[in-house]
Amino acid sequence: MKGIILAGGRGVRLQPLTKVISKALLTVYNKPLIMYPLQTLLTAGIKDILIIVPPDRVKDFKSLLGDGKDVGAKFSYKIQKAANGMSGAAMLGEKFAGKDDVAIICADNIFEDDFSAAVKSFKSGCKIFIKRVPDPERLGVVKYGKNGKPIDLIEKPKEFVSNDGITGFYIYDNRVFEVAKSLKPSGRGELEITDLHRWFLNKGEIEIEKVKGRWIDAGTFDSLLEANIFIAQKEGSNFAKKCAI
Repeated sequence: MKGIILAGGRGVRLQPLTKVISKALLTVYNKPLIMYPLQTLLTAGIKDILIIVPPDRVKDFKSLLGDGKDVGAKFSYKIQKAANGMSGAAMLGEKFAGKDDVAIICADNIFEDDFSAAVKSFKSGCKIFIKRVPDPERLGVVKYGKNGKPIDLIEKPKEFVSNDGITGFYIYDNRVFEVAKSLKPSGRGELEITDLHRWFLNKGEIEIEKVKGRWIDAGTFDSLLEANIFIAQKEGSNFAKKCAI
């Protein structure tokens, strides 16, 4: 399995900070944000990783992370020229993935969990990870039927659907790229990751797994502050040390 980190976003919600630096390179306590999702992939046993980056920040990412040899991995880079949604960004990894399955993670997501078992047990379809959240209206969420089984996935629901937010870590078989190509832009003009997941759900080929530990989507000022406090409190622990790439 190969890995893709989506770090090409402009970080509009974090301006003016992101006018001068990529969101994924913002500091979370004592290291750049991207090092946390990168370590999530490495800990899961994924060593061949593509990093999707904005065109004006390529040198910054390469200067920070290099080619991965120092940590026994291989890092490649791909430029995302246009903001066309997470599914659109994921499509940039098709050539990189070849015929392999792929794990995709958002560059602003911090996980406490070890996903190595989830990666090893993956066979086909799509696997997504959920977490009970207090603010489901800013996320994709799972909608359940009367029998408690998932019947739909809703992006940023205006009315309450559930508190089970979909986190920014996903595992797919190689069909993901063809599926992404078949998607139509949403009202926002983007290829939505929720539409991609809904395709697998409708096929009965999606697995939903709960995140046990802490998860932070550090894409807003409040959540970025939360991430800094969390890591500061964990500093000196094994979690803080293992992210020191």
